[in-house]
Amino acid sequence: QVQLVESGGGLVQAGGSLRLSCAASGGIYTINAMGWYRQAPGKQRELVATVTSSGTANYADSVKGRFTISRDNPRKTVYLQMNSLKPEDTAVYYCNAGGAYLLGAAGPYNYWGQGTQVTVSS
Repeated sequence: QVQLVESGGGLVQAGGSLRLSCAASGGIYTINAMGWYRQAPGKQRELVATVTSSGTANYADSVKGRFTISRDNPRKTVYLQMNSLKPEDTAVYYCNAGGAYLLGAAGPYNYWGQGTQVTVSS
């Protein structure tokens, strides 16, 4: 029932920009933290950025100064603005919703999106 739907991935040249979006639906009432993780071929999934409902953001060192995470609480949507993209940013990006509470159900729960491919060419 609960879904996290990502959009905005694609192919971009080095130095370009992309904006990822992730919208939560399916009876979620509140979400404590939303974030983005990525997994490149042959590597483990790693944190990219997270943001709490109050706006506190955390970034991986590799993306600081280039990526910006934000969220729209009423729409239960999180965004990742990616600028100055590098080939090493190429990965599948996954949306995460942590500390989620559902309408008429106990919580908290944790959910993941299906992922969206970001490919940066040199």
